Formats: sequence, structure tokens, C-alpha cells
Amino acid sequence: MKFFVFSLSSIFQSFTHQFFLSTMSSSNRLVVEEAIDDDNSIIRLHPDTMKQLSVFNSGTVLIKGKRRRRNTICTAVTDDSCNEFKIRMNKVVRSNLKVKLGDMVSVQNYQDFKNASRIHVLPLDDTIEGITGDLFEVYLKPYFRGNYRPVRKGDLFLVRGGMRSVEFKVVQTDPGEYCVVTPETEIFCDGEPVKREDEERLDDVGYEDVGGVRKQLAQIRELMELPLRHPQLFKTIGVKPPKGILLYGPPGTGKTLLARAIANETGCFFFCINGPEIMSKLAGESESNLRKAFEEAQEHAPSIIFIDEIDSIAPKREKTQGEVEKRIVSQLLTLMDGLKSRAHVMVIGATNQPNSIDPALRRFGRFDKEIDIGVPDEVGRLEVLRIHTKNMKLEEDINLEKVAKETHGYVGADLAALCTEAAMQCIREKMAVIDLEDDTIDAEILNSMYVINQHFNTALGVSNPSALRETVVEVPNVSWADIGGLDTVKRELQETVQYPVEHPDMFEKFGMSPSRGVLFYGPPGCGKTLLAKAISNECQANFISIKGPELLTMWFGESEANIRDVFDKARQSAPCVLFFDELDSIAIQRGGSVGDAGGAADRILNQLLTEMDGLSAKKTIFVIGATNRPDIIDPALLRPGRLDQLIYIPLPDENSRHQIFKACLRKSPVSKDVNLATLAKVTAGFSGADITEICQRACKYAIREDIEKDIRARKRKSPEPEEAQVAEINVRHFEESMKHARRSVSDSDIIKYQEFARTLQQSRAFGSEFRFEETKNTSQ
Repeated sequence: MKFFVFSLSSIFQSFTHQFFLSTMSSSNRLVVEEAIDDDNSIIRLHPDTMKQLSVFNSGTVLIKGKRRRRNTICTAVTDDSCNEFKIRMNKVVRSNLKVKLGDMVSVQNYQDFKNASRIHVLPLDDTIEGITGDLFEVYLKPYFRGNYRPVRKGDLFLVRGGMRSVEFKVVQTDPGEYCVVTPETEIFCDGEPVKREDEERLDDVGYEDVGGVRKQLAQIRELMELPLRHPQLFKTIGVKPPKGILLYGPPGTGKTLLARAIANETGCFFFCINGPEIMSKLAGESESNLRKAFEEAQEHAPSIIFIDEIDSIAPKREKTQGEVEKRIVSQLLTLMDGLKSRAHVMVIGATNQPNSIDPALRRFGRFDKEIDIGVPDEVGRLEVLRIHTKNMKLEEDINLEKVAKETHGYVGADLAALCTEAAMQCIREKMAVIDLEDDTIDAEILNSMYVINQHFNTALGVSNPSALRETVVEVPNVSWADIGGLDTVKRELQETVQYPVEHPDMFEKFGMSPSRGVLFYGPPGCGKTLLAKAISNECQANFISIKGPELLTMWFGESEANIRDVFDKARQSAPCVLFFDELDSIAIQRGGSVGDAGGAADRILNQLLTEMDGLSAKKTIFVIGATNRPDIIDPALLRPGRLDQLIYIPLPDENSRHQIFKACLRKSPVSKDVNLATLAKVTAGFSGADITEICQRACKYAIREDIEKDIRARKRKSPEPEEAQVAEINVRHFEESMKHARRSVSDSDIIKYQEFARTLQQSRAFGSEFRFEETKNTSQ
């Protein structure tokens, strides 16, 4: 198996290299360049290129784009200024070929065309709005008069006339697909205009329309394009080509889009099977529908069969209760086994639940390769954003790199929704000047509409990853400025959580795996939850907050399933900080709960331990636990490799209390007479929450006094000079607040936490006096 994959990769690389060399050396492969003039039927070539192609001046050539079904015919004209390896064509020809400037096209002499006896042409509906004249007389007659124009059925062309431009489509040609319009050709333009939406729906999806899956796309092209385009390679080596690929990953990552792009780029017949569609209430009809799909694909070979949501028609047979599902799985197995190696039929399956598919499908010879279409990284998100914004009207200084950096966990569908929401923000700003009852909108308003950075920032605030819509997930707006003191704890958190996200290359350089988790313990109200939110915001990671008791349910096994779901969602939205508040409610020591319903607490803890052990190094997930009862947590959870670091969050000292007062009052108008250092000195033993209460109570007294002052001023009709002053929080407000101040943590509680921290310190193998030189001398 390994030898086969290695050989296949080597063949693909060799084939790509040879293809590139032949492309550069062959005269019929040319690079697309912008045309000097703007004629829809003329391409320009260097005279030497014309000579090599055996094409006379004004001769007809067949041009093929990157996609096999995209080709057209044009009149070739010599141009000495054109490069020998380039071809000049206008935007209309490039659009029909679905190529861009810099792409390569194939050009060859074409003599099999015939003069058209008649053609049928229809305009596109959005280009003829407001035109009342005769389209044939104003546009088509001057366009074709006196010109021998080659046309292809299905092509679009643009005609300028009457101060307007109208786009037409060649609906029908007689006698063949390729023909030349002469003065004797009958031109019909009767009928309903072609809808632009229908044309865009028929527009093929290509590789350039799929972003964030560059590595996976290379694998898929290697496994799909070689067997479909060059089956003789496998016959020469003597191995069977692959038959199928299973694409799995979260919803919205582009699995279906990728399958359609492969079919369009390879020019294969594409047959899509949506899982539930083949189900029928009649016995045997579901299997018959499946057989018909495979038969039709073989008739139109080379072809691709795409089975979307394959888990709905091929579940594990031992777990399903219905006989219909079992028969469909068996039918699918026999059909895939029955595909001949030379049938040129490939099967692509897509699912977001790969583990629910029958194992018999997931073996070599059926689905040969399983490819994870995961959540895109920052580079992939930038690719997706550029794809979705290529038709948007953006401001010149738009910063898509910043948007890509701030959208951790977003899949392609989420980014598309983000772009739509940003555009809606732009429209909402103009709603005041738009008359909804009027059918037309002023051109000045339309020209002034641009999507700017602020629109994307607003859209980011109201959107979140689709994989986490059922979970409380956010990137918090809490920063280090909101937390006073705890400088040592902040430093440890930065090294544990922030450095692996921002500097992964340094960890790889030193051969170190990032830490898995941290446990905050200490008295209540000291900032454990606030610290978790702040570090999540600093490293711009998703933040999932889980309150321990909300995972517990009355149903057997559902609590463990809730923990599994939480970790699955964290993997899908990596990098992610998973915060378990009140961890002691689900991680109590095993065997200590007497009368527990079937040992539910032990099972929950076991599930938590296995999930933390199963965290992959590739997925940047950090687990932060917070508790004020560290003595009852199971020791298995506190070992290195799970919650690596135990950080004691003590009551703030005098300096920390001073910083907490500053943090709480940084947005409030405080009088200069208030000495925060004195307040910090007299509040010994107060927690951060207690200090916050003092500040809030002082603000409340200041607000009450200001409201009473306004009421008195209204009664007098004119404010007195001494009362017309800026409202501030004064010393008397804090004096009144301190009368009601209270400590939430007693001295006995502090002694318990200090004893636990001391016990933890004593349990370490070496004291602070360890020196490497001493161990070295001892060994000698």
C-alpha cells in the first residue's frame, strides 16, 4: 500500500514536470494577453506562431481553455508586436473560455466549420432594461454586417450601439456547433431574454473558486485526474487505479464545491446523489435508484459520481434497525466492487460524520483515500475572503489580512456569511436616503457605496463560527487592563497559552509540545474567570465557557456525551480556549460519592480524562479549569499532561489592590482628592470582587446625588452656580461606601488555601536548593 502511494505521487510529479516542459516548448500552448483592440471574434498571434500552426492570416482557429468543455472559435490575425508565446484576446473571448490574463490556452488550426444557414440569438435580461428600440436593427445588424464572424453555440458576445452595450447569447446554430456567420445567414432574435441568474447558475465552478484547501486539492487531483485523463499510466505500472475518495470535515468547508470543481476542471460527466433522495417507501426501489445512477454514470464515462451526506444512506449495519438501510449499504458495496478498472468512473463521498459510515466502505478498493477537509488556517481564510470579495465594491485600504487573522474557527460558509453581513452594514448606512417605494435608486447613492473596514468589524461582532452556534462561544473583550495586579500569573499564562499560538515555530525548534491545560484555584472573587477571558482575548482564540453543573443531566450516558460534544466543537474551532468554571462539580475524586446514581460522577471524570489525553498536538486547544475547592478534585486530573500547571490566585496584596481600584475606576470621573493608595491600604484581606463592590457602591452614591441635584435644579428653573459643576466621585462617596464594605473570604478559608499550596510545594521531588553541579559530582 505504501509503495503504491509513493509510486503514484512520483508519477504525478513527473507528469506535472513533463507537462510544464511540453507546455513551454509546444507552439499550440500560449499565454493569454490583453487585446489591443476590442473585437469579439478576433485573436492576435505572432507571424511565426501562425506559421507553426499552419494558419493563414484571417484564418479560423479553435481555442481550448483550461477546462475541457470550454472552447470557442475565432479569426486569427497576425500581430508583429505580440510575443511569440502569447495570444491576445479581449474580455469576451476570455469569459467564454473561463480564463484570466496569464492563463494558458491551446490553439489549433480549424477547418471543420461550415457557413451558418441560420442562428438564434437572445439578449440577457439585465442588459436590455430601458431599451425600447429594435435590437436587430440597432445592435445585431451592424455587428454582423459585412463581417464573417465565427460563432459557437452557447457563447456570449457584447455589442455596443445606441449609447448602450447589450450582451447576447448564441442559443442555436445551424448546421453545427461551430459555424461562421455570413451575409446570407438568417439571424433570429425573437423570444424571451435569457435570465442572468440562469447563466450564473450554469457557470462552472473551478479550482480558483475553492479556497483554503490547497493541500487537499493537490491530493485529490493526483487521485482523480490521473485515472480519468491518463489511465494508461496505471496500466503501464500494473496497478489498479483508485475508485473512490471520501471527503469528511465540518459543514461548510467546501466538500460539495470541491467535488463540482473537480468535475468541471476535468470535463467529466457529473452525477450528484443527495443521500435521502434515493430513499423510497416501496421495497427494492431505493436499491434500483442507486443502480440507475451507476449505470448512467458508466454510459457517460468518464464520469464522477458524487454522493453527498453519504452517512444517511450507508450507516453502520449493526447499529441500524431498518432493513432498507442495510440493503442500500449492501447494494452500494456491490456496485463499487462491480466498477471495472477501465470504466473511468470515480466515486466521491462527502460527510461530516465519517465514524457513522459502515466500515466495509472504508477500505482500499472502495473508498481508497479519506481526506480531511478541515477548518482553514489563516492563509486559507484569506484565500476564501478574496474569492468572496472579488465581486464586492471594496474600499482601497480594506484590510482582509486583519479579518482573516480574527476569524479563528470560521469555515468557508461562515466567511461567505461574514462578507454578506458586511455588505448589509454598508446598505443599512444608506437606508435613510433610499426611498423603498421608488423602483429606482439614484446613481450617486450607488456610486457612493463602498464596503470599508468598519463594516467588517461590525459584522465580526454579530457572527460566530457555525460549528459553535449551539455552544457559548466568543472572543471575549476582556484585556489585561481590566485585571489589576497578578503580574506573575499573567506572565505564566502568556507562556502557557499565548506563546504556542503566536510562536509555534519556537516550540518546534526546541522540540517542545505546548501545555494542555491550567488549573486556577484560590478564594472566590480573585479573578479566575476574568484571567481566562483575558488570555483568550490576548491570543485572539475562540473561547468556550462551560459551567460544570450544566453538563450534568438525569439521563444515563448523556453527561459523558455532552463532554464529548464540547471537545469536538473545540477541535473544530481551534485555536480554542476551553474554560471549565466550577470544575469541582464534575471532577470530584472517584469513589468518594456514596449513593451516586450508578457512579455517574466517576464516568463523567473518566470521560474528561480520556478527552484530554486524546487532544491532538495539531489542534491548538487549551483547557483552563477554575475552582475554589482544589482539595476535592481527583489527582489524576492534576498530573502533568492534563492540567500541567496549578496556579494559585491569592488575595491581592496592597499593590495589586491599588491596581484593581485603578482598573475598576479607569472609565469613571474620580475627584483628585480621592487617594486610591489609601483605599488600597485599608482594604487588606479584600478580594477583587469586594473591591469592585466598593467602587460600584461609590458610583451609585455619586449617581444618586447627581440625580437629586438635577431634580432640585428643575424645580428652581435655573441651576445655581455652585451646583453647575462636573459630576465626580468624591471622598465622601467612598467614605459612605466603606461603611458597607465586607470581606467575602474569611481568615480560616485563606489558611486552607495556603495549606493546600504548601502541601503541593512539598510534594515536589526537589527543593529550591537543587543544583546541576551537585548531581554531576555525585555521579562522579
